[in-house]
Amino acid sequence: MTEPSLKSGRVRLRRRHDRGAYDRASLYAVLDAMPLCHVGYVVDGQPYVTPTLQWREGDRIYWHGSAASRMLRATDGVQVCLTVSLLDGFVMARSGFHHSINYRSAMLLGKAEKVTDKDAKVRHMQRFVDGLFPGRWDMLRPATPKEMKATSILGMDIAEASVKVRAGPPGDDEEDYSLPIWAGVIPLALQTLPLAPDPRNLPGVAAPDHLTRFKIG
Repeated sequence: MTEPSLKSGRVRLRRRHDRGAYDRASLYAVLDAMPLCHVGYVVDGQPYVTPTLQWREGDRIYWHGSAASRMLRATDGVQVCLTVSLLDGFVMARSGFHHSINYRSAMLLGKAEKVTDKDAKVRHMQRFVDGLFPGRWDMLRPATPKEMKATSILGMDIAEASVKVRAGPPGDDEEDYSLPIWAGVIPLALQTLPLAPDPRNLPGVAAPDHLTRFKIG
């Protein structure tokens, strides 16, 4: 059975159709590679875009923040635009016009819905933490009712989305390839650096595998 496309008139690429995709596998590859997202919404006629962390559970996407956040209060029940992007390289061409970047990006549209059930909020937070650091939730002090009350979680169905990806060398004008100008790509990648232990760690407490082996991107 063919999987329904995520394509719609609102997310359809108007330019560079060759870089676009509307299937869930392409979308989920971007979402799962980068937890940082930006959520766009309108409050009283004023557009806002705010950064937060996102995670995917099946065919729904979630994000969280402070219950006091105007962003989270304003977006409950309204249409939002959520974007995720990764910068993979600077593309150096033989003309300024053809300079570009290699990237992976995703845009999702939908109605944000606040998670109100207390048990569901705890389950979603566990999925969020363990999704990044498998097994960490059970190592932690349990979240208190006060902490969960201070945390809001929003989610939406993944039903309308597009992916756009650029990879590879520059695409110069044919006549420019004879110019004595270096061209190519400056590759970029997120780098996981050595852990920086809290100076107040108890003696003998070692970092678990889900931290020492952590990779992103």
